Amino acid sequence: MTDAPSPAFVQVPKHLKWTAADMPDLTGRLAIVTGANSGLGWWTTRALAEHGAQVTMAVRNQGKGQAAAAQMPGSVEVEVLDLADLGSVRAFAERWSAAHPQGLDLLINNAGIMAVPRRLTADGYETQFATNHLGHFALTGLLLPALAARPNTRVVTVSSQAHRFGRMQFDDLMGERRYNAWRAYGQSKLANLLFTSELQRRLDLAGLSITACAAHPGFAATNLIFDGFPGVEQRSIADRIKAFGSRTFAQSAEQGALPTLFAATYPGLPGDTYVGPDGFGEQRGHPRIVARSAPASDPEDARRLWQLSEELTGITYPFD
Repeated sequence: MTDAPSPAFVQVPKHLKWTAADMPDLTGRLAIVTGANSGLGWWTTRALAEHGAQVTMAVRNQGKGQAAAAQMPGSVEVEVLDLADLGSVRAFAERWSAAHPQGLDLLINNAGIMAVPRRLTADGYETQFATNHLGHFALTGLLLPALAARPNTRVVTVSSQAHRFGRMQFDDLMGERRYNAWRAYGQSKLANLLFTSELQRRLDLAGLSITACAAHPGFAATNLIFDGFPGVEQRSIADRIKAFGSRTFAQSAEQGALPTLFAATYPGLPGDTYVGPDGFGEQRGHPRIVARSAPASDPEDARRLWQLSEELTGITYPFD
């Protein structure tokens, strides 16, 4: 399947080997990173804080979040957020907005789970779709007023190369009739890109100076499998995957966080930009603007997913 053409974008020099050292000064900027206590989220938070941002680490486990925050430079705070629980999402957004009336500069939708057995959330939704897409859809909508209160803000949603084998099963989104853990993961990552495209379209129509971008880390050595779902015993499978994903094949989580940081801070990026590694197969390397699959650029699917997401979460974005 051919990729969809990339949208027009600023010209990034091909020789540029961008690293976190190239990030601009972020002093005075407020950021939220979901899933910030480990892996890509940990390194993303660290780089933002090192460059002056005030970062909220949105984590499911308070204790793990506090332990991670103790290793951070600069100004960080920890708040509990369970993306699989829409009540938790609402409570987080209300607490954060009340504590930060000045608004939000940067929302990084990073948290996710991968290829777990089929389970339902407290809201009755399949866990991967709920965590990876619906939770972030709801969170972004609830924080839209905070983002609109500041100039030139950004929303970055972390997708995956797995979006390429994802298909939107609109007649069976929750895998009730047929469930495959990897296909469900691919669907959730495809949803991340469709959400980004439709969010930017609606932001443009509303005349808001908010930019929605997406990124993927390539093949990065993280503990995503181990942190995927609490209480699920699939250690033997995880061990084999982690062994395969050793440093022989995978880049570090620190390197894997660079596309997210690039999407969050590189000057002049237009809406709906997608960033990934520049190496072979986009598996590793330095950040560059990349293409996505044709299904990830389907405007009708993007609109349909948006409408369903509003219905499932009860969140309608206040674009006016």
